Amino acid sequence: MAVEYRCCETKFFLNIGVIVFLVIFAGLMSGLTLGLMSLSLVDLEVLAKSGTPNDRKHAEKILPVVKNQHLLLCTLLICNAAAMEALPIFLDSLVTAWGAILISVTLILLFGEIIPQSVCSRYGLAIGATVAPFVRVLVWICSPVAYPISKLLDLLLGHGHVALFRRAELKTLVDFHGNEAGKGGELTHDETTIIAGALDLSDKTADDAMTSISEIFSIDINAKLDRALMNLILDNGHSRMPVYYEEPTNIIGCILVKNLLTIDPEDEVPVKSVTIRKLPRVPETMPLYDILNEFQKGHSHMAVVIRQSTKPEIRYANGDPVDGTLTTC
Repeated sequence: MAVEYRCCETKFFLNIGVIVFLVIFAGLMSGLTLGLMSLSLVDLEVLAKSGTPNDRKHAEKILPVVKNQHLLLCTLLICNAAAMEALPIFLDSLVTAWGAILISVTLILLFGEIIPQSVCSRYGLAIGATVAPFVRVLVWICSPVAYPISKLLDLLLGHGHVALFRRAELKTLVDFHGNEAGKGGELTHDETTIIAGALDLSDKTADDAMTSISEIFSIDINAKLDRALMNLILDNGHSRMPVYYEEPTNIIGCILVKNLLTIDPEDEVPVKSVTIRKLPRVPETMPLYDILNEFQKGHSHMAVVIRQSTKPEIRYANGDPVDGTLTTC
């Protein structure tokens, strides 16, 4: 009788141990399904290159496991389903059939779904990196069943989808990361403005960035650099001044303000005696990227924009001499 009692007690505790293991295992598989599959390859590659030291270490461990996403998904779901199906079998030896169903549903729902998925959705990167070697073993064990199914999914759905942002989506994402958005972002207003401006360059032309000819300060080539004109130039604050002949629309070049430092206003030197730099002329439909590339060559940081119409109207687009960027309207 003692031997039989000991045997029943051992079997009871063995079943309890198996049940606890199955619940924990099913919970781990459920949590990893949400935690690992929610991490795209692009997210992991970004973290591996530009994340914090811990994030880089975790992403490098997870990347080889997640690369074949369909195989990983099949492995996790097969293991999760096997654990949930086996749980009622071991519970049935301890309680009645309806009790086994009720307890198994409760355990799986609470400890196998809700809690693991909540934890892994928040700490999925760290947990995934910790159990990555164990997941590799599971992939190898389940490969006879998981591999054919994953290949079928690859055939029907294609390989892993790379979630890249479109230009407009990326611009919105940058705005959300600005500290002015109030979402905890670290980008300043100037940084978000520069990034957004760079993203918009491909869709803008010279016509979008030019300053109207009626709004610019220009100098007549026949004028004299007396004190009044020199004061106007200084008050204007630009490093380059367009020079026109007879009509403001007839721009022939520009002068560098720094070249006027050695000129005495009392001498009233004519503007035409100063070195006048030639300005490139660009059509209004020319993309800003092409104009920026021309500015970067160093030949000029200012260009005259010509409107392509029956009666040409000359305007200009100014570029900052320090960084070569366009000054928009």
